[in-house]
Amino acid sequence: MAVPKRRKSKSKIRMRRSHHAIGKPNLVPCSNCAAFMLPHRVCPACGYYNGKLEVAPKVKKPKKDE
Repeated sequence: MAVPKRRKSKSKIRMRRSHHAIGKPNLVPCSNCAAFMLPHRVCPACGYYNGKLEVAPKVKKPKKDE
C-alpha cells in the first residue's frame, strides 16, 4: 500500500484548503417586489415566480397575550 514519504507541511495543507471556502450567494432582485432572492426560486417575500403567484406568502399571526 502506498504511503506518503514525508509529512505535509501546514502551509501545503492550508494552500490546498484555500479553495474550500463558501462563497457569497448570488442574489437578484425580485421582479415583483424588488426584494433580494436566489435566482430561479420563488420569492420568499411575495411568493411570485416568473410573473405569476406560485405560493401564497406566509403571514405572521399575532401572539395572544394570556
